[in-house]
Amino acid sequence: MDVASNLIEIQENMKLACEKSNRKIDEITVIGVTKYVTIERAEETIDAGIKNLGENRNEGFLEKHKEIGQNAIWHFIGTLQTRKVKDIIQKIDYLHSLDRLSLAKEINKRSEKPVNCFVQVNVSGEESKHGLAPENVFDFIKEIEKYEKIRIVGLMTMAPHIEDRDEIRKVFKRLAELREQISQKNYSYAPCQFLSMGMSNDYDIAIEEGATHIRIGSKLVGSL
Repeated sequence: MDVASNLIEIQENMKLACEKSNRKIDEITVIGVTKYVTIERAEETIDAGIKNLGENRNEGFLEKHKEIGQNAIWHFIGTLQTRKVKDIIQKIDYLHSLDRLSLAKEINKRSEKPVNCFVQVNVSGEESKHGLAPENVFDFIKEIEKYEKIRIVGLMTMAPHIEDRDEIRKVFKRLAELREQISQKNYSYAPCQFLSMGMSNDYDIAIEEGATHIRIGSKLVGSL
């Protein structure tokens, strides 16, 4: 199906999730994850009204940015190696995977402007996933104060890819609780107002638990 048709279905599901949780759909940013599709499909995504695009590989991101960079708001959602920071940091609008001080230090060194970052949290504790343990998030954010180019705008997580929706919900609920606790600290460099959580298989649960940014790939743009 074309992206526009997929988006209609996604928006209907978003509306239902918002009704359940007494939220407004315009509180939620849909990020079209274009990492597995062509530049043409990414352009189709923009034409359908999705201006926020997400990439997780340097090469794929740079290729698309070269062709359609000015037409989108760019989110880097994958693990970023410190040696690759210099290649992309001036070109992205948001980083969703800040999870170590060495990365923060390199961003601070390389960026010419403040970078909007989500701290990645491994709420589920899966060994296959990157991110900080929930109990380490507060100390990590306190350390970020020394890096003037880092702005912590929110938290990000990925739920386990399982059928048990109650377990998925627990992960999102825990991240929302963490975000609330951090935002109450009123750190000027870490307003932490956003929650990046929810993907193609679980974005409705994420919305019900407070997601502000959902990252939709296969259900929106498909794959190669």
